[in-house]
Amino acid sequence: MRNCLVATAGWSARRPWLAMIGWFVFVAVCLGAGAVIGGKPAATEDFRIGEAGRGEAMAASGGLQQRAVERVLITSGGSRMGPAADDVAREVADRMLRLPEVESVAAPVYSSTNTALRIDVIMVGAELDGKKHVGALRAQTEQVQRVHPEFLIEQTGGPSISSGVDELRGRDLTRTELIALPVTLITLLFVFRSVAMALVPVLLAVSSIGAAIGLSMLASHLFPDNGVGTNIILLLGLAVGVDYTLFYSKRAREERARFGGVLGTQTLVELAAATSGRAVVVSGLAVAVSTATLYLADDVIFSSIATAAILVTLVAVVSSLTALPALLAVLTRRAVHAGPARREQTSGGRFTRYILGRIAAEPAVGLAVSVLVMLALTVPALGLELTDMGRETHPRTIPAMQTFDRMNAAFPELKSMHQVVVTAEPDRVHHVGGALRALALRAAADPALTAPRELRTSADGRVSLLELPVRHYVSEKAAGASLERIRANYIPATIGKLSDIDFAVTGDVARYADYPAHQKQKLPLIVGALLLVTVVLTAAAFRSLMLGLIGVVLNLLSVGASLGLVTLVFQHTWAEGLLDFDSTGTVGSRVPLLLLVILFGLSMDYQVFVLSRIKEAVDRGVGSRQAVLEGVGGSAGVVTSAAFVMVTVFASFVPLHIMEMKQMGFALAVAVMLDAFVIRIVILPALLLLLGDRTWWPARPAGTPGRRVPTKVG
Repeated sequence: MRNCLVATAGWSARRPWLAMIGWFVFVAVCLGAGAVIGGKPAATEDFRIGEAGRGEAMAASGGLQQRAVERVLITSGGSRMGPAADDVAREVADRMLRLPEVESVAAPVYSSTNTALRIDVIMVGAELDGKKHVGALRAQTEQVQRVHPEFLIEQTGGPSISSGVDELRGRDLTRTELIALPVTLITLLFVFRSVAMALVPVLLAVSSIGAAIGLSMLASHLFPDNGVGTNIILLLGLAVGVDYTLFYSKRAREERARFGGVLGTQTLVELAAATSGRAVVVSGLAVAVSTATLYLADDVIFSSIATAAILVTLVAVVSSLTALPALLAVLTRRAVHAGPARREQTSGGRFTRYILGRIAAEPAVGLAVSVLVMLALTVPALGLELTDMGRETHPRTIPAMQTFDRMNAAFPELKSMHQVVVTAEPDRVHHVGGALRALALRAAADPALTAPRELRTSADGRVSLLELPVRHYVSEKAAGASLERIRANYIPATIGKLSDIDFAVTGDVARYADYPAHQKQKLPLIVGALLLVTVVLTAAAFRSLMLGLIGVVLNLLSVGASLGLVTLVFQHTWAEGLLDFDSTGTVGSRVPLLLLVILFGLSMDYQVFVLSRIKEAVDRGVGSRQAVLEGVGGSAGVVTSAAFVMVTVFASFVPLHIMEMKQMGFALAVAVMLDAFVIRIVILPALLLLLGDRTWWPARPAGTPGRRVPTKVG
């Protein structure tokens, strides 16, 4: 691999303008192909998981699937509704029925106090398509409001809320870019002391993001995008793009300074390719392979995340191996004409040297104290409560969510719902109907449920569906308990007694409950694959099984500590004002798995870079102890600078309003900070100093004392 990297870098250095033009043509082709072919968004059926998903499929087979529904709420300051409200309702219905986006409008429904009136509008098409067309419905609602200012006429529903969440996410992501890019530039200016060199990593990272977005549109035809792919590309693209470019560029400058500026540009670039270039490739492959374990989750959301992360990481690697050597060649030639090379700091800053000195003096004490600190941070994770974030957790800055609250206060039966679906031969429709009505009678006495809605049957008589409204939001324990009663008690006593039928419980609460259960079922497989990948990649890269095992342990320490901090911050209320959120008392069910997989990949950046420096020293014949101190000290400046950029990017997601994205940004920022400043500067060197030559078990690098190095004869 090293020869291939050196050859590629040398070609780019000899033909820099051709290499740069080729790179930007590649980016343009990726974006163009993506724009022309377009992406394939995930469909409703792609999200079906567990018993809830099976029930949805059964209902859809009979045309009884959930539809996109918008609801118009009419109130008058708490006053009881009169005949005038009926006229407004008819006007709303007439306007909606004239729209091609509307299939039907239900009869108006009054609240139990007669102070609110709602009109349910069923939209054409699949449930997920509703948000694309909801604007036309809102326009009609707003028009009726202007005509009747004496009433408050507002609209909410799944399509309105989804549309509002997308708009809010877009505004938030724009703000994160405005934060992350300037901080990244300032950090790189501090590292390179050169505007041109500081712009290079940002330019390549942004172009890599563009190419990855185009490629992700093409890839979505194999792995449908659920809408988070672009977010992941932005989140990881800037982080890994800057990291890889920083590792490579910094090494080229170090080599130029080490040889007093006498080496030619091509030689400098080839030296950087043979050392840091190899580390970049190994790191990129590690991120890609680690993230690929998310495909084992058998879930469209994780598949979208995996595809986006793999693409942006591999594109960033390609840019660092092709366009970056060309840019460095041009800038190095200009630097040669500008004057002698500035001496690069290769032994770490004053603080790093101080810490390493203390660790070298007492490695066992340093290791024990730092590991105890990490374990203490992990303790809160023992009380981790995971839930799928329900619709009610969305921020109230979205207008549809404010209406959502008022709608559910007036009509509590709309908070959530169970759906019992039964399939049987058409000649058994009466038996099925009788059993479902018996189930409805039992459910009527359940304090968590309201009066059952009508029993519906498909046109061919094969599918029957009973809706049971729930008085509680899906995230409330009472809703989950009612689901358990239905599945464990009501169904076995009624439809469970029928033979030759198939049945399932789906609906809002079942979706909410079955998704985390599915993840827990897949978690051991994913974790096992991830641990195996980490060991194999590290062992293969450094010919050391011991280093592979060390990598797993250190990564688990980082993940555990960051999960503990996430639990401490988000499951309690003390940080609500500081981070601008309302605690749900839980952590998003996707956060731990994403943190585990992404961090295992990203931590390989620092692991590979630091260990590469150590191994280089050992191969030169330096003793293991001195090699550890030189390798960690020499890489500390680059690692901390890269970590600062990555922490900034991830931390810029903390102000976001979407709870799971906020938690994910916080978790990754904390994890990277702990990994770079505790794991790599304290725990790793202390552990390697204690292990000595055993670090390289079962083999030893070529320069290790005691190993015979073969010599050429003749």
